[in-house]
Amino acid sequence: MLKQWIDEATYTVVFTGAGMSTESGLPDFRSANEGLWNNLDPSEIASTDALNRNVHAFTEFYRQRVLGVKTYEPHKGHYILADWEKQGKIKSIITQNVDGFHQAAGSKQVAELHGTLQTLHCQSCKKQYSSEAYIDKEYHCLCGGILRPSIVLFGEALPQDAFQKAYKEAQACDLIIVLGSSLSVTPANQFPLIAKGNGAKLVIINREETSLDFYADLIINKRNIGDILKELDS
Repeated sequence: MLKQWIDEATYTVVFTGAGMSTESGLPDFRSANEGLWNNLDPSEIASTDALNRNVHAFTEFYRQRVLGVKTYEPHKGHYILADWEKQGKIKSIITQNVDGFHQAAGSKQVAELHGTLQTLHCQSCKKQYSSEAYIDKEYHCLCGGILRPSIVLFGEALPQDAFQKAYKEAQACDLIIVLGSSLSVTPANQFPLIAKGNGAKLVIINREETSLDFYADLIINKRNIGDILKELDS
């Protein structure tokens, strides 16, 4: 059924969450059992307040996250999506992930709702740096400002360019496929609903149930995303 929907759709958009990244081996920092938040309050360590008041803890924590991203790489599912974009099967990807794996696999049209760990920028002058600076334990800009990952922290709004792109894509599509998102984080989880509200078919592929399953036209649980995409690609 899904293969037929993809073939028949004129404008397919993919929405990806943490489940897409964990299949590459990257830990899910929201996981209750094995996530990076264990023994840490995310609102304290990954916030603008921590950046201003507890810089050492902030930079050390995000250095570990950057190192984690550098340790892993895109899986077959990422490469299939990139190939589908080249073929015109999908128009774009809206992602909650900050690892940059979609672009590394070759996808061009990606709206990163929560930013990226692949780059840093100065909190003061906004100059951009490679995340390699964190690996080298370089935490300050030439101007003296603090270098921070180019991601959305607790207390910050989503980047407007990514938000507007995602909104436009959600309105335009006639099929939206959710891959590996619990759809529990707002406002990101509103984009599948925007698509559905505009008449698009909504497919949710996630290991667990989501709070938006009620709205889905097709639900697939308890399966690896990479395996499903490989089957659809055959």
